[in-house]
Amino acid sequence: MPLRPGRCYRRIKGPPYTRLEYISSIPPVNIAKFEDGNPHGNFDTTLHLVVLEDGQIRSNALEAARVMAVRYLSTEVGSQNYFFKLRVYPHHILRENKMIAGAGADRLQDGMRLAFGTPIGRAARVRRGQEVITIKTYSQFVDKAKEALRRAASKLPMPCRIIVLKESG
Repeated sequence: MPLRPGRCYRRIKGPPYTRLEYISSIPPVNIAKFEDGNPHGNFDTTLHLVVLEDGQIRSNALEAARVMAVRYLSTEVGSQNYFFKLRVYPHHILRENKMIAGAGADRLQDGMRLAFGTPIGRAARVRRGQEVITIKTYSQFVDKAKEALRRAASKLPMPCRIIVLKESG
């Protein structure tokens, strides 16, 4: 079965499921890198992508947002002129109670209600106002960094806001 849409896992329901020693088949984290660019640069501007609602962000959505932002920044700005950091980690294990829809059948499998389910992926639980992505860059590249964060926000399942902070000194 293919992945269900992100809207199925966006809301927080119940306590987090993070105890890996009790989970038999642990899904891998799909995020390749949490930091990219130049970590030693003396940047004067910091931009944050902040979520506006509580919820869960799947690891494949975080990876899509990271790839989109980093690819745009590296082509438009150059890899030495920014530092990208993904600030959340997908600790929560997502579960799914799979239902069977047979070919030619006139109805779906009924199944057990509220069954526990098997692990299918990971998600990061975020709270309103939490920073998901941070980009540090020079002040002449602020517009490009804003565009990169806007593109990354389009991959996330909840509304986001971009905050720009100027470093003094």
